[in-house]
Amino acid sequence: MTTKERGDLGESLAARLLTQKGFTILERNFHCRYGEIDIICKNGETIVFAEVKARGKNMLGQPAEAVTPGKQRKIVITATRFLQKNPTPLQPRFDVLEVFLDETPPKIRHIENAFQVEN
Repeated sequence: MTTKERGDLGESLAARLLTQKGFTILERNFHCRYGEIDIICKNGETIVFAEVKARGKNMLGQPAEAVTPGKQRKIVITATRFLQKNPTPLQPRFDVLEVFLDETPPKIRHIENAFQVEN
């Protein structure tokens, strides 16, 4: 499985889990010149910007560790661009979904409020 195929599968599984939890998917793979956000969804009074990290066999470390401070900054800037184009009264939140593809069935860990916007 290629890295892209692994990522696409992880995003699809994560989107399905979020939908099962009652989230409404607003957009997938939103991108601008600053970066990309895998899943943008609504949950109650919250708009969630979700980064999905999928891991297969022989991959070291926890998937969430790949969401470095630099990656977080790109996600925040990209989320800001989304909100400029799509104003909303919803409160933003940044989540990470770890997808472990080497397990049967694949295990997904949803980390809510995985990081905060720094001023």
